[in-house]
Amino acid sequence: MTPKRILVTGASGCIGHYITESLIQETNHDLYLLVRNPDKLKVDYNARPGVTLLQADMQDIEQFGPLLKTMDQAILAATAWGGAAAFDINVLKTIRLLNLLSPEVCEHVIYFSTASLLDNKQQILKEAGQLGTEYIRSKYDCFHRLSKLAIAPRITTLFPTLVLGGETNKPYSHLSAGLPEVVKWIDVIRWLKADGSFHFIHGRDIAQVVRHLVEHPPEPGVGVEPLGSRQLVLGNQRVTVNQAVEEVCAYLNKKIQFQIPLSFWLADILIVLFRIQMAPWDRFCLRYRHFSYETPVSPASFGLPTYCPTFTDVLKTRGISKNFTQTQKASDLLSS
Repeated sequence: MTPKRILVTGASGCIGHYITESLIQETNHDLYLLVRNPDKLKVDYNARPGVTLLQADMQDIEQFGPLLKTMDQAILAATAWGGAAAFDINVLKTIRLLNLLSPEVCEHVIYFSTASLLDNKQQILKEAGQLGTEYIRSKYDCFHRLSKLAIAPRITTLFPTLVLGGETNKPYSHLSAGLPEVVKWIDVIRWLKADGSFHFIHGRDIAQVVRHLVEHPPEPGVGVEPLGSRQLVLGNQRVTVNQAVEEVCAYLNKKIQFQIPLSFWLADILIVLFRIQMAPWDRFCLRYRHFSYETPVSPASFGLPTYCPTFTDVLKTRGISKNFTQTQKASDLLSS
């Protein structure tokens, strides 16, 4: 296959590391990696020819205007998680970058959004735009602007669910970073039963899907709204909260003898009792409960092996051992 010229933004993030590593190791495409700080990029980008670092912030994307017009594909994973930069980076500069791509040259754009924008029917959730965090509201705004762009028919939008990932040479996702702290509370959590469900996907599996889409770009669409074949929710099969707790307990050899249903009124009492501060989006999520989708996509959807398909795999890939809680208790005693 003739090598493509591919721009990758957000290469130094958790997902970006997995995507970049996969494209370097498993393809011969010419890669242009936009990174603000090259020291944060831990993959071996000198492993082969054809990998170029573009050291700049998304704020300065205009300086690469002539280069962007030569790109055959673009993978847009850069994001700002909050603060004043969220709207500027996630909306204004992302739209500016998309406008700098040539619709005549660029055959495919893979844009990363978030599954928090979608309801159970995979339609846009209006509360995401009204109550969401700065990050979610900026993604909501950007998505609604995509259909107006000249490059719109060539955009594939990915909506990742809960993202796992991180290793010695890759930064941890927010979820993976906090997982050991959550597991420490399993002796309390195992007595509770909650009505809720979710999907998750590992960064390595996201990279598998992205590489497949790079090699097999979809036919140009007619736009990006309403949601259709060019919009993919990234996630393994739906998992209930209770299933996840059961898997964790089975993995750690913890017995579940009975469970107390965690209802809204009990949750509200706990929130007041412990003076828990909750943002509007957090309260909405507490009541919405089921962030699950009809047709999640994983490597298995394309006949590819899945690295982390079960919640037990989540624990294993995070390096949580079967005697984690006992080891943690001993560590806490030694440090006290």
